[in-house]
Amino acid sequence: MTIWLIDQDSRTYCLRDSFVASFFVHGTHSDLHQLCQRIRAARLPVQMRRAERYDLFQHREIELLEIAVPDPARFPLMVQTVRRLMARPLRAADDSASTTCHHPGLTLYHCTVPLAQFWFYAHGLFPFAQVEADVNPDDGKILSIHLCDSQWDIDYTLPPFKVMTLQLEGEGGNPNHGARPRPIEMHCEGNTHILQDDDPCEFLLRLQELLLRYDPDLILSAYGDSFILPRVLELSRRFKIPLPFNRDASHPIQFKPARSYFSYGRIIFRSASHTLFGRLHLDLHDAFLFGDYGLDGLFEMARLAQMPIQRVARTSTGTCLTSMEISTAYRERILIPSVKRESEMFQPLDQLPIADKGGLIFQPVLGLHEQVAELDFASMFPSLMNRFNVSAETLGCACCPETLARVPELGLTICQKRRGLVPQTLAPVIAKRIKLKEKIRSLPPGSKRDRYKRLASCGKWIGVVSFGYMGHNNAIFGNITAHQAICAFARDRLLMAKEIAEARGFRMLHAIVDAIFVQKRNAREEEYTELTHAISEATQLRIDIEGIYHWVAFLPSRQDPQLPVANRYFGVFKDGEVKLRGIEARRADTPSFIKNAQEELLGVLAGATNRKEFQARIPQVIEMTCGYLDQLRSGQVSFEELAITQSLSRHPSEYTKQTLNAIVGKQLLESGVELSAGQRIRYVITEHKARVPNDRARALEHLDGSLGYDAEWYGELLLRAVESLLAPVGICADMLREQIARELPAPHAHAQLTHRTLRPYWGPLFGFVERAERKKARLAA
Repeated sequence: MTIWLIDQDSRTYCLRDSFVASFFVHGTHSDLHQLCQRIRAARLPVQMRRAERYDLFQHREIELLEIAVPDPARFPLMVQTVRRLMARPLRAADDSASTTCHHPGLTLYHCTVPLAQFWFYAHGLFPFAQVEADVNPDDGKILSIHLCDSQWDIDYTLPPFKVMTLQLEGEGGNPNHGARPRPIEMHCEGNTHILQDDDPCEFLLRLQELLLRYDPDLILSAYGDSFILPRVLELSRRFKIPLPFNRDASHPIQFKPARSYFSYGRIIFRSASHTLFGRLHLDLHDAFLFGDYGLDGLFEMARLAQMPIQRVARTSTGTCLTSMEISTAYRERILIPSVKRESEMFQPLDQLPIADKGGLIFQPVLGLHEQVAELDFASMFPSLMNRFNVSAETLGCACCPETLARVPELGLTICQKRRGLVPQTLAPVIAKRIKLKEKIRSLPPGSKRDRYKRLASCGKWIGVVSFGYMGHNNAIFGNITAHQAICAFARDRLLMAKEIAEARGFRMLHAIVDAIFVQKRNAREEEYTELTHAISEATQLRIDIEGIYHWVAFLPSRQDPQLPVANRYFGVFKDGEVKLRGIEARRADTPSFIKNAQEELLGVLAGATNRKEFQARIPQVIEMTCGYLDQLRSGQVSFEELAITQSLSRHPSEYTKQTLNAIVGKQLLESGVELSAGQRIRYVITEHKARVPNDRARALEHLDGSLGYDAEWYGELLLRAVESLLAPVGICADMLREQIARELPAPHAHAQLTHRTLRPYWGPLFGFVERAERKKARLAA
C-alpha cells in the first residue's frame, strides 16, 4: 500500500506499508474442501486457512475459509477468480456419479470493501489524522505507525495543504451545456494565472510548468471532473505533452464515467470523476452535499467514515454510513456480507397498517404567533436506535423473551444481552454532535462558529441517513422492520412530550416528528427548561430548547388557504436568528433574484419583536417589492439571477409532454449537448404563454441579447414569495397586486401584472386585515 504523509512544514512523504487483505468463504465442509482443491489447482497466489467470525444474523460464530492475498493490488482479481471457481459446478458427494451440484451453497464475505478503507480499519486510522510513523530510510517502508488524534475531537488541526484552484474565467453557465469557451483561471499562493488555449502546445506547457512550480497538495475545481480535466487531458494525449497531475507517476489518473441511478424515488446523476494519486482533487461543483456542510464538512466526513476524501466527495452519505458500520464490524470481528441478506420479518395482515405509519406530525395552527418555544429532540432517530438498542439483528430476540424492552405498538422484543451494530456505530457520532452544538451555543456569530455548524451538519446528515438507510434495499446491515420500530418509538415519544407540555399549561401549536412548538403566555425561560427536563426524564431522550421565538408564522397550503402545511414556516428567535422552512428562499429551484428579494424582505420583518411591529413594517415591504418589480420591468435583472435550476427526471427524448424541462432539454440535445437523466439544467422563462413551445424558455448558456425574459411571469413569482411572508397577517396575492398596481406606473403591455380591482387608499388594506383578525378571534373563542 502507498501511504502519503505531510508534515507541519508542508513536506510530503511517499511511503510503503505491507498489508495482507483477506476475504472469507462459508459453506459445508465438503464444498469448502473442493474449493480449496480448485484454488490450489489454479495456483492462485493466496494463503488459505480455517477461521471463525461472528455472523450477525445467525447470532453465533461460524467456521470459514479465510483467503489471504499478500499482494493488495491483486485482491479484486483474486476475489473475482474465486467467485468464478465457486460458480463452476461442484462434484456430488459420490465421485463416481455422473451428475454435478450446480449450486455449491458457498457465501463470500469481506470482498466488496475498497482496499484503502480496509487499510484504515486494520490500523485504526483515518484520513487527515495526526500520526507518528517509524520509517526505514532506505526503502521508505513503514515499520510502525501510531495514531495521535481522535475522530471524535471537535477541535483538530488539518494538514497545512498547498491549495490550487482551477475554474473557468468569469460567469457563463455550465460549460458542458454549450456555454461560450472561456480561459482557465488558476489561483495558488496568492497568485492568479489566466491560461488561454489559443495555442494548445503553449497552453499545455504553461500548465505543466505551473503544476511543477507550485506542486499543490489539494486541487479544488469547478467543473473540473466534467469539463476542465477531460479537456486538458485530451489535449495532453493529442500533443503528447504529459501533465503532472499525479505525484505518483506509477499510476495513471483513475477515471470513472458518468452515470445515472434511481434512489429514494428520484433520478440522481453523478458526473465522471478523476481521482489523483499523491494529490487530492475535489470538484466542488459536483461534491455531494457541499452546499450543506462545505469543505470543512467534507474533511469531517472523511475522518468519520475512514474513507479517502476523493471518494467521500463523489459518493452519498449512505455510503459513508456503511463504511462506519463496516469499520465497527471489522473491530468486532463480525462478518461483512457482500449483499443485504436479512429480509423483512413476518407480520400478520392487521399489523401492517400499524407498522407502516411512519413519523407523527400534528397540523400547525395557522397564523403569526408570539412568544413560542421550539423544543427539539437531539438527533431523535439515531438517539432512539442508540438508547433502545434498535438494530436489524436485535429485534425479535429469542434470547430475551421476558424483556421489558419492547417496541411500542408493534410489541417486538429487543435484545438486551448484545449491543447492536448500528447503535455502536451511532453512539460516538451522537455524542460528538451534542458537543458541537454546545460549542456553537457558547460562541458569538462568526467564522469559528460557522465552522462548528458545518461539522455538526455532518453528524446531522449521518443521523438522518441512518434512519432512512435502515430500510434501504442496499443497506447490508439494514432491515425494514427495524425502520418501522424506530418510527413506532418516535411516535410514542412525541405523544409523551405533547401530554407533558399540555399538563404543564403549554399550548402545542405544532409538532413534526422530532420537534414541538409550544406557547404559554408570559412564560419564563426557567419554565421551558423545566419542561425539557421533564420530557427528557419521561422519554429517556435528550430534548433541548432550539430557541424561543419573538414570533413564528405557520403558512397555509397554496391549493387550500384553510389547510396548514407541516413544514412551511418561518420565524425570528430572540437572539435575532431567522429560521425558515419550505418557503421560496429554501427551495433549490427558486431563481436567485427571487430568493435574495425574499431574504431582504424577511430581514425587514425580522426586526419586529411582536405582531404590532410586524404589521408596522408592511408598508416598507410593499415599497421594496415595488422596487424589485421595477427592476424586473425595466430589464435590469441579469439572466444569471433569473435562471431556474431543475433536474431532468428522464432523458429529454423520453418526455411526452411539453414541460419546461422537456423543452429546454430538447433544445440542448439539438445543439449537440449530451444529457442524461438526473442532470441539472438551468433556463430562463422568455415568454411563458408563447404558442410555440420553443419560445417559452431558453437554456441559460444559449441566451443572448436578442431575447428578453418574461417580466410578468417573474413578477408573479415575486408576488408569491412576498405573499408567503405576509399571508400570516391576512394579506393575499390579490391584495398585493391591487396596492402595487396603484403605486407603480403601468408597465408595458407584455409585462402587465394581472389584478382584479383597484383600491384608492392603503387604509382599506389594513382595515381588511383587522376585520379578518377580529373574525378569526371570534371563531377561536
